[in-house]
Amino acid sequence: MRVFDHPEFDHHQQIVFGCDETSGLRAIIAIHDTRRGPALGGLRIYPYASEDDALTDVLRLSRGMTYKSALADLPLGGGKAVIIADPRRDKTPDMLRAMGRLVESLGGRYITAEDSGSGEEDMRLIRQETLHVSGLGQGGASGDPSPFTAHGVFCALKSAVRHRFGRDELEGLRVAIQGVGHVGAHLARELHAAGADLVLTDVDRDSLGILVEELGAQSVTPETIFDAEVDIFAPCAMGAVLTPEVTDRLKAKVVCGAANNQLATPEVAGRLHARDILYAPDYVANAGGVIEVEAQRHDRYDRDAVMRHVERITATVDEILTRARREDRNPAEVADQLARERLEG
Repeated sequence: MRVFDHPEFDHHQQIVFGCDETSGLRAIIAIHDTRRGPALGGLRIYPYASEDDALTDVLRLSRGMTYKSALADLPLGGGKAVIIADPRRDKTPDMLRAMGRLVESLGGRYITAEDSGSGEEDMRLIRQETLHVSGLGQGGASGDPSPFTAHGVFCALKSAVRHRFGRDELEGLRVAIQGVGHVGAHLARELHAAGADLVLTDVDRDSLGILVEELGAQSVTPETIFDAEVDIFAPCAMGAVLTPEVTDRLKAKVVCGAANNQLATPEVAGRLHARDILYAPDYVANAGGVIEVEAQRHDRYDRDAVMRHVERITATVDEILTRARREDRNPAEVADQLARERLEG
C-alpha cells in the first residue's frame, strides 16, 4: 500500500493504522494539518472494498477537514478516521472501545466525532477510552450535528441560487436531493418550508417513502436522480458522485449538497464550470456540522451563537463565487486557494 506517493497524499502530518485482533478493528486515522489547532474530524465506518479505497477516502476527507475548518474560521486543523467494517453488521462495543484507545494514543492531536456509519451512542462508547471525542451534546440535548450541517447547506444553496439565477427566494425551484438520511432529510424539510419542489432518492426505500409522503415530494430511483429535470442538484450521500459521466447528464444549473468529496477528481470542477453549472464547494457548504461539534467541546455552549456562525457560510460562499466569476475560474479552485491563504496567514 503506497502512502507518500499516493495521489491523495498532501503532506499529511501523520497517518496511523490501527488493528485490534480481539474486536476485529481495522482503522486508519489521518492527520492532515494542525497549524490552527487539533485535527478534528468524524469517524466513518464503511465496508470499503479494499484497504487502498479506505486510505484514499481518509486522505481526501482529512484534507477537506483542514480546508473546512480554515474557511469556517475555527481553531482546528483537519483529520479523519475510518473503520473498515459494515456498521450494520460488524460494529460492536468492543470495536468502538478499541477505536477509543487508538484515538487516545495520539494524545489529543486528533479529536473524533460522528460521521457516516457512526452516531452519538458510538461516541459515548469511544468516550470510555478517551477524552478526545466530541458530538456528545450539551445539557442533555442531542449531540447530533445533522441539523446544523443541513442549515449550513441551505445557506450555501441560497447564495448559489442568488449568484446563478439572480433571485433570493427558493419558491418554485426544483431541487433533487440524493440521499435523505439525517442531513438530507433535514435539508429537504428546510427547502420544503421555503417553497421548493423536491425530487428525492435514497437506497433506503422505506425511509424515502415516509419523507416523500410527508413533504409531498417526487421520488426517483438512485440511478435516475442525475437525469431529473431540476434547477439544483444536492448530493447528500457518499462522496465521489460527480464523475465526468454524471456531470454530462446533469440538468441542474447549481450543485450544492452535504456530501463530502463530491468531485470524483479535481478535473470535474472544470467540467462543471465549462457546462455553466455553478458548484458550491462541498467543504464550505457542509461546515455547519463541524462548527456545532467544535462548540460542543466548550463549557459555555450557546446554540444561538452556533447558528449565527453557521449562517456565516453564506458570506464565505458569496466571497468564493464572486471571486470565481471575476477571475473566470471554477469555485473549487478558488475555495482551495482561499483556504490555503488562511492557513498560511
